Amino acid sequence: MTQDPAMRTVRDSMGEMQVPAYAMYGATTARAVENFPISDLRFSRSFLRALGLVKQAAAAVNADLGLLDQGLAIAIESAAIEVAEGKWDAHFPIDIFQTGSGTSTNMNANEVIATRADQLDHGETSPHPNDHVNMGQSSNDVIPTAIHVAAYLEIAERLLPALTHLQETLDRRAAETRDIVKTGRTHLMDATPVRLGDEIGGWAAQVGQARTRLEASLPRLAELAIGGTAVGTGINTPAEFGQLVAAKLASLTDQPFREAGNHFAAQGSMDTVVEVSGQLKAYAAGLMKIANDLRWMNSGPQAGLGEIVLPVLQPGSSIMPGKINPVIAEATMMVCAQVIGNDAAITVSAQMGNFELNVMLPVIAHNLLESISLLASASNVLADKAIAGFTVNTETIAELVEKNPIMVTALNPVIGYDMAAKIAKQAYADGRRVKDVAAEMTDLSPDDLDRILDPASLADPGIKG
Repeated sequence: MTQDPAMRTVRDSMGEMQVPAYAMYGATTARAVENFPISDLRFSRSFLRALGLVKQAAAAVNADLGLLDQGLAIAIESAAIEVAEGKWDAHFPIDIFQTGSGTSTNMNANEVIATRADQLDHGETSPHPNDHVNMGQSSNDVIPTAIHVAAYLEIAERLLPALTHLQETLDRRAAETRDIVKTGRTHLMDATPVRLGDEIGGWAAQVGQARTRLEASLPRLAELAIGGTAVGTGINTPAEFGQLVAAKLASLTDQPFREAGNHFAAQGSMDTVVEVSGQLKAYAAGLMKIANDLRWMNSGPQAGLGEIVLPVLQPGSSIMPGKINPVIAEATMMVCAQVIGNDAAITVSAQMGNFELNVMLPVIAHNLLESISLLASASNVLADKAIAGFTVNTETIAELVEKNPIMVTALNPVIGYDMAAKIAKQAYADGRRVKDVAAEMTDLSPDDLDRILDPASLADPGIKG
């Protein structure tokens, strides 16, 4: 049979396979492509970056230990750097839904790096995917290591800066709106007055707390499984390999990576990932509250609360001219829902640690990194396209405060709860100010009523900021 010029024949331990002539990968990757035609989901750029860094560090350490020829190591390192930088992303075609250890993707990296290293100046020996690129490693420690490295870098380089930006934007808007007194709300019903700046400051505190919680998880995320090889015992690799690779990764990334204290825990469980995902879920829940508050405050313009006006970004309806919707808040809420769903998948997947290996690593990696990326992007977008530019309807807010019957709460210590309730009900029934009704139903002087029912004073009754 004539060889298809668009294909080439390659071999692995199971025999021959036909691979596209242009492909940098080999037979094992081709088998996985055939075996897992499940979705269009592929490993993210952040994961492939981490995988390339792991392979680069491993080659450098193997050379330093005298286990790998220097010329070959340099070629492998160079090829791994290109993988880390994204040059060969198109040659990682394997579905996320694959072997639970991620062996297919580890071998995909080994084959691409070996092929590329063979194209480079490596000396007399041709690089082998298993013997050279995968030297001292197993998919069972490489993939958990890559998950930790990718997540750590994405949190440190993208998510934490995004949270800082959002918090700073909220703090700035809180300071700008500090003098605006508005109606507080509990159960979506009118409550005693608050300062708009305090409300926004509460959002800023939520974001700051989320950042603190994520930072607290990073030391455990910095612990790497590399060095445990197949089952955590470190078979086929020097005892110092894991420590040295972690140190090399720390040097390459300027992050405090270190070898895991217990390789059986590092490979048999994904507990740290569950912790980090839980922190992401907690932030998503808080961000959902912030986005939803913005949506409520923006509601209207006539029949809603109408307290603020979010930036006008696009038409809100294909049939209702002039309608404008809170699209950034809505997009943010959808991100939060996705992150909460991702956390559920991660939690279920982490339970599938059977003895010495978790067998749902690819879906854990995908969902964790997606959550980090989505939250980083949504935080920046919410800050820049919604919070930074909203305007305040000060007249509407002031009118609502004046007509708020719950202002009567301030009279409780003076006239008692029962009388205050009568005043509130009468004010609500008449659509009048509490102050005017109280003047009729009590013997309090106008000066006393002005002092006791001053909205600004009611918004600052000794509350700690």
